[in-house]
Amino acid sequence: MEQIYNYSLIIVLAPLIGAIIAGLFGGSIGRKGAHSVTIVGVAIAFILSAIVFKGVVIDKVGTLNQTVYTWLVSEGIRFEVGFLIDELTAMMMVVVTFVSLMVHLYTIGYMSHDEENWPAGSKAGSNSYQRFFSYISLFTFSMLMLVMANNFMQLFFGWEAVGLVSYLLIGFWSVRESAVYANLKAFLVNRVGDFGFLLGIAAVLMTFNSLDYADVFGAATLHKDATISIFPGSEWSLMTVIGILLFIGAMGKSAQVPLHVWLPDSMEGPTPISALIHAATMVTAGIFMVARMSPLYELSETALSFILVIGAITALFMGFLGLIQHDIKRVVAYSTLSQLGYMTVALGASAYAAGVFHLMTHAFFKALLFLGAGSVIIAMHHKQDMREMGGLRKYMPITWITSLIGSLALIGTPFFAGFYSKDSIIMAVGASSNPAAGFAYAAVVAGVFITALYSFRMYFMVFHGEERMDHHTKEHLHETPWVVTVPLVLLAIPSVVIGAIYVMDMPFGDFFGSAIYVAAEHDVLAEVGKGVHGWFGMALHGFMTLPFWLAAGGVFTAWMLHRKGLDIAVVMQQRLGFIYKILDNKYWADEVYANIFAAGGRGIGSGLWKVGDVALIDGVMVNGSARVVGMLSGLIRQVQNGLLYRYAFAMVFGLLLLFGLFLFR
Repeated sequence: MEQIYNYSLIIVLAPLIGAIIAGLFGGSIGRKGAHSVTIVGVAIAFILSAIVFKGVVIDKVGTLNQTVYTWLVSEGIRFEVGFLIDELTAMMMVVVTFVSLMVHLYTIGYMSHDEENWPAGSKAGSNSYQRFFSYISLFTFSMLMLVMANNFMQLFFGWEAVGLVSYLLIGFWSVRESAVYANLKAFLVNRVGDFGFLLGIAAVLMTFNSLDYADVFGAATLHKDATISIFPGSEWSLMTVIGILLFIGAMGKSAQVPLHVWLPDSMEGPTPISALIHAATMVTAGIFMVARMSPLYELSETALSFILVIGAITALFMGFLGLIQHDIKRVVAYSTLSQLGYMTVALGASAYAAGVFHLMTHAFFKALLFLGAGSVIIAMHHKQDMREMGGLRKYMPITWITSLIGSLALIGTPFFAGFYSKDSIIMAVGASSNPAAGFAYAAVVAGVFITALYSFRMYFMVFHGEERMDHHTKEHLHETPWVVTVPLVLLAIPSVVIGAIYVMDMPFGDFFGSAIYVAAEHDVLAEVGKGVHGWFGMALHGFMTLPFWLAAGGVFTAWMLHRKGLDIAVVMQQRLGFIYKILDNKYWADEVYANIFAAGGRGIGSGLWKVGDVALIDGVMVNGSARVVGMLSGLIRQVQNGLLYRYAFAMVFGLLLLFGLFLFR
């Protein structure tokens, strides 16, 4: 255990040290020094994470729960930095560090000409390459602090840190107005979710008088029937309130409806950070948090139903938006939204292990798809419109085959990683007795067809068919450098095999041990697992299930439309104009936020300024008091005029007044 503790310290500190060196001394050490020190730091973290994974998961050496540093103690409540290294944490550590390492390597190629993205002589553009490596290494540190936390205070620190660094990365190209708008949007939307999250943590502290996971989870059942009065005359289940408030935080971080609007716009950042945010770090933080809090959520059927409905809506309706996108990165972004919905549905069905299993497989194939899209963007001289692509297969064979592998994994093709995790979720929801399970099952099954349709629409438009790029771009088309293609190959391998390796252990076995708690009456995975007989049998059976045929139907539809030279976005615009308008406007969610909430907030602020500041404070309290003083001083000036007889008269009058008061009191 002491060795695991020491490794854990190094795992956290290695990326942080790399980030500090690259950030503060980037000008001195240069580009090579910056990417070397950060890559070495993340590589050390990955290797040690793999060793910790072997010890905790394979060798079963036990769980580490240890305080590293006590910040303060107030009235018996301890605010600490500490590590909880169990099966769930060990898996997340390996996934985060591996994907981050691939992104770091890939960034060498992607950002090699970053100076072209800045105006000549821009101070913001000086050492931007080094600064980017510092940011992504700091991002890795923040996510590791989050997943390794053993208390709510450290969880909140990591939670806010990934939000801060994502703000810096989404708006990295700060000379672009769209990037500045996108990072501000991401920051503000996440503040809404984080407000709920902070209230949830406050409710935990109020109830349990502790922020330590072990203390809170150990006493959770004692408060199962406790109620709280939020509004006079109404009693709410305390566990429901805590669960929903914490999940509101997850809705922001994991981009669930209605707090999803920031994630598509985050594509304004460089592609490496799109992969890091969307695959293994920020957006998965909410999924991880709910799984970690399973002892609390299992005490509230209402909170689970709420999660189930939100996840189902996100999985289906965000998938629809992917059908009409022309920007290659935005298609993958809406795919992320939809897949996060699947994970959330699993959490709501108490199939936490299946949700986390999909988190793991999704991290690999979604990072692969984003980096594959980035490889295409590099070859296309940073053009992202799929309508200007086509026929890239013969120019970019490695990018083509790895992108195909990522697409097949995404749509849940049997024997690929995504099949095992996605089908585990679908089966679990189908077996759930949750009141919202029927709606959720219909949504995730329908989402299979939508996912296949938009994924292979993108694949066919980019890699097959007519070459639609301009002559100059076509002349210079070639496969990207090895620093770009090697991470693609390394991510393609787990995108194929990782599902088969862990399907019997993670969702249907005891992989997570006591790290995840499921009440006996909610244990749908145990019931579903009785019908699963190995990875090979599950894949063979998958060919006979409805999700497979829906996925095949989506691929066939995309192929037929491509063969006829049709784009589903154009077809919908011509034949289903009203539906296309709804999708093109993204359900008007941005307009609602901008015109009602943002404009309403500005209106309230303007009203408070005019009434409170201008009228009351300036007009009455400041200027008004000044006017009163001026009036009084004007009157007093009439008395203080320098005429002796008036002073004498005033003195006599005063004496008479005092004498009268003395006689008649």
